Amino acid sequence: MQTTRILLTVTEGGMILYWIFASMVALEWILVSPEYMYSDYSDPTVVAWNWSFFPLDMTFAVTGLYGRFGKMAASRQAMLSIFSLSLMFCAGLMAISFWIVVGSYDAFWWGINLWLVILASSALMRSYLAGNKGEKGVGDK
Repeated sequence: MQTTRILLTVTEGGMILYWIFASMVALEWILVSPEYMYSDYSDPTVVAWNWSFFPLDMTFAVTGLYGRFGKMAASRQAMLSIFSLSLMFCAGLMAISFWIVVGSYDAFWWGINLWLVILASSALMRSYLAGNKGEKGVGDK
């Protein structure tokens, strides 16, 4: 479980850093070469699509970190963990689904979003199996 906790923490922290970076790019505080941006990054509809993930991504990141490191009862930790992992899974799956529909493939962005799907699925399954054995789950300290 310790490895999963570390991977989740790094992923959630990375998501917060991504949105700080995306905000800086949107405010033109930093300039990024187009080859490092997502497909059609200058299309207003695609920009809106990307920003539509902001609340979902930030919610899974903040609730995941708080559920793991905040002071609360184990039952609340478990609830926040399941909530956060479910949102993480949905965020990754929604992005991949969109790219399938529009026929776009970029290994970097697909990899990141497949990571969200796989990590969330794996952590949820581990937590479920641990609960059935009476062991600590992902959100448990």
